[in-house]
Amino acid sequence: MQFLATLALLAVQPSDHMKVRDAIMKQGLSDMGAYAMLSELCTNIGPRLSGSPQAAKAVEWADRTMHENHADSVFQVACMVPHWVRGPIEEVKVEGGPNLNACALGNSPGTEGVTAEVVEVKSLGEVTPDKVKGKIVFYNRPFDETLRTTFEMYGRAGDQRFAGPAVAAQAGAAGALVRSMTSAMDDQPHTGTTRFGDGPKVPCAALGRLSADRLSAILKKGPVKASIKLSCETLPDEPSASVVGEIRGSEHPEEVIVIGGHLDSWDKGTGAHDDGAGVTEAMEALRLIKALGLKPKRTIRAVAFMDEENGGRGAEAYAKFVRDSGVKPYAAIESDSGGFMPVGFGVDRTKLGKVFVWQPLLEPFGIYKFTPGGGGADVGPLGEQGATLFGLTPVDSRYFDYHHSHNDTLDKVNPREVEFGAMAMAMLAWLISEEGL
Repeated sequence: MQFLATLALLAVQPSDHMKVRDAIMKQGLSDMGAYAMLSELCTNIGPRLSGSPQAAKAVEWADRTMHENHADSVFQVACMVPHWVRGPIEEVKVEGGPNLNACALGNSPGTEGVTAEVVEVKSLGEVTPDKVKGKIVFYNRPFDETLRTTFEMYGRAGDQRFAGPAVAAQAGAAGALVRSMTSAMDDQPHTGTTRFGDGPKVPCAALGRLSADRLSAILKKGPVKASIKLSCETLPDEPSASVVGEIRGSEHPEEVIVIGGHLDSWDKGTGAHDDGAGVTEAMEALRLIKALGLKPKRTIRAVAFMDEENGGRGAEAYAKFVRDSGVKPYAAIESDSGGFMPVGFGVDRTKLGKVFVWQPLLEPFGIYKFTPGGGGADVGPLGEQGATLFGLTPVDSRYFDYHHSHNDTLDKVNPREVEFGAMAMAMLAWLISEEGL
């Protein structure tokens, strides 16, 4: 029955779409443009935390590259971004015991040294003033390996990093340590943002998985003191921008389809999977459509968003720009789950029936499923303005082995896999442009 249904769908698809599909495949696999751009970004610029000189160079690179790729127009949407600097000192040491592999969490204040008793907890709810005041809170809830996807595992553990240090500070703690958000059996610490808001702040750091296990084992033997030294600091905000390249629609230019990823990265590794792969997939998707001489009915924009990692100010500024410009945000496709082989798209539940009809045209690019959901941090504000949101879904098994750590480097990305992601985004953007939603 499924085979007959697929044949029926293929029978009603315009043959022109099949020609476009085949042309995208041939052009993409001949050029490998996504990996070529990713190699330039990771090798020539490297890590690019918002506010850093490398982030400014990345903006220049994205602008120049989209001009070289012959987008109809290229422009920047300015924003002010945070400027947090890690500094050279990151030390966590057990008193009378080992040094632990650690790195400061984004937005942590620095400290010349804080020493206090360590209290291990598994949840934010355990953090109360009577238990942690004057102490170092150690959040040690591991990934739940019984969950189906690594993103579910991350979702269940992530509050320790996002909010744990702020909760510890509000309870009067002297500092916070957080088990890294990974299931990899190594000792690389994984950084990431933490939010203090207007409340008190404490120095906070992530421990490598093996270091977290080591500290937990020591605590089982009795009370332990540890010291934290961090030279990180927050500097004044810096001017930056998201970079936009577009192909103007031939029939409905006011209806805009965004394909995007974020240009910034954390300052560990070179941001290859997070999110160099995603942003170069989007730029390559636009390049393929332009290189093939296709004339989409609706405007297609590739957006290299700035500051997704440490505040999302680029997304906010772009959403305001769209609102003020009077164009209609029609659809938005984000890639921010790594440059692995694509397997599907998340999409708004109300549009599942519509896009499922396109599955035979997307299957050669690895796409076999559409699931409820979609979108991402950068395109989320466009959904609030009426855009239908999509999220590229790649194989996710290894993503959190690399995420926000020194492991996230170019050698972890397969050129064909990242190109398939770009081609899938190009084909979906084309179908939305031609067929509507």
